[in-house]
Amino acid sequence: MYAVIQTGGKQYRVSPGDYLEVERLEGQEGDLVEFQSVLLASDGQEVRVGRPFLEGTKVIGRILKQGKGKKIVVFKYKRRKNYRRKKGHRQLLSFVRIEKIEA
Repeated sequence: MYAVIQTGGKQYRVSPGDYLEVERLEGQEGDLVEFQSVLLASDGQEVRVGRPFLEGTKVIGRILKQGKGKKIVVFKYKRRKNYRRKKGHRQLLSFVRIEKIEA
C-alpha cells in the first residue's frame, strides 16, 4: 500500500513505516500529523487518482524531530564591478515517520 501526498509545495510517495524530511510542520515531537492532500492511493490491486485530491483519504504520520537542514550558500558576483554578496540559508524541517494510510 502506498500513497502520494503533497506538503510544503512538494509531492512525496509514502508507505507505512517510511521516514520523511518535510518542510516544518506545526506541532511538537511525538505529535501525530494528518496529511489531507492525498493525490493518489494504491492498495496493491487498484490505483485511485484524485482530481486533484482524494476525498476521505488521509495519511497519518508522527513527528520524530524538528530541526534544520543542511546549510546552502547563496553567492552573488559580478566580475570587475567589486560586487559580491554571500548569504547562507538553513531550511527548517520536520522529520516524520508514516504510521498508516486511511482510505
